Amino acid sequence: MGRERVRRRLRAPRPGPDQRRVTPFEIFFDLVFVFALTRIMALIEPHPTPAGMAKGLLLLVLLWVAWLSYTWLGNHTPADVGVVRGGFLVAMAALFLAALAMPQAWTPGPGLDGPLIVVLAYVVLRVVHLTLFHWAATGDPALRARIRFFAFVSAVGWVPLLLGALLDGAAHAALWVLGFAVEVAGQRLSYARRGAWPLRSPTHFAERYGLVLIISLGESVVAAGVGAASAVTEPPVLAVALVAFVVTVSLWWLYFHRTYPAAALALAAAPAAQRARMAADAYSQTHLLLVAGVIYLALGVEQVLEHVADPQAGPRLNPSAAVALFGGAAVYLAGRLLFRRLTGQPVGPVRLAVAGAALPLAVLGTVLPPPLALAALAGLLLAAIAVDRRGEPSAAGRSTVTDAHQPV
Repeated sequence: MGRERVRRRLRAPRPGPDQRRVTPFEIFFDLVFVFALTRIMALIEPHPTPAGMAKGLLLLVLLWVAWLSYTWLGNHTPADVGVVRGGFLVAMAALFLAALAMPQAWTPGPGLDGPLIVVLAYVVLRVVHLTLFHWAATGDPALRARIRFFAFVSAVGWVPLLLGALLDGAAHAALWVLGFAVEVAGQRLSYARRGAWPLRSPTHFAERYGLVLIISLGESVVAAGVGAASAVTEPPVLAVALVAFVVTVSLWWLYFHRTYPAAALALAAAPAAQRARMAADAYSQTHLLLVAGVIYLALGVEQVLEHVADPQAGPRLNPSAAVALFGGAAVYLAGRLLFRRLTGQPVGPVRLAVAGAALPLAVLGTVLPPPLALAALAGLLLAAIAVDRRGEPSAAGRSTVTDAHQPV
């Protein structure tokens, strides 16, 4: 009797239904992921430098590869049931340990140091994912062969990651870049040779990416509070914090007001083969730009508030902080336009011009007082919203798209 119960529990799970929603358990997983993003910001702070920002970006790519892998797994089979749930919990523990070590990810030392903790936790994340996915694909030989091929390529990429964690300086950075490149290239090679991963529930998939983005946007709200610190009751600090809030609301509006529901509808309506490719390109790849843009913009907002709250911080942003603020916005706007393009939505020259104006404003960011630099960014994002509103469909079309994406 007991053995039969164990066999039932270890039996490969059935694929999830085509129409389902994200579960609270998956949102919990995403919260741990976003905690890791905050630890990347702790690595770059308190005084951003080009080297620190580049190191943070490499770690962000590492985290993103791990997160999107579990998103595809959770789309294939329910994440909150049985053995899969246990595997997700192990992965969350590894992700949590990696997050704790993020600020020391580039600081080698004796024994089990920061770089080694990060890499070992990442390897555990990937091994658990590949094992669970291979087990859940029982009965689908083609998918299992695809997973084995991808596992082989990924394992090749882990070698330079582990070697880099044992070294320091340029060798450390070069080997980690190589490891990340092999992981990303392996994904593309897997798609090219074996086809994209099967997408079972477009509704679940689109919602998962939307939720992780909105949780990331919450980090920009938190950044304002961190930057203001104990000076939060000062009227100038409150005024600039409100401008920062306008920036966050604008980012939310630009993605969620029109772009997100139209993209979800396009994903659901696409033929199966095209749908899987759209999911891989528009969501798994392009959303990295959106999340990276939000994180670096939040870093810039925090720097602005610190300058306002603390007169000793100086009258101007340093070049790296200005690049984080306006470069983050530029990456977000460019990612949004690429996402629109990949999901069949119009882009147009005016949207391109507004997005292209963000990066040159970084020069002004080093000349203007920090509050005016932030106000200039808010004005640019409001202009992007105005451009979107001009191109919105009629009331009837708007109602159709919105109704089609209501929860079922």
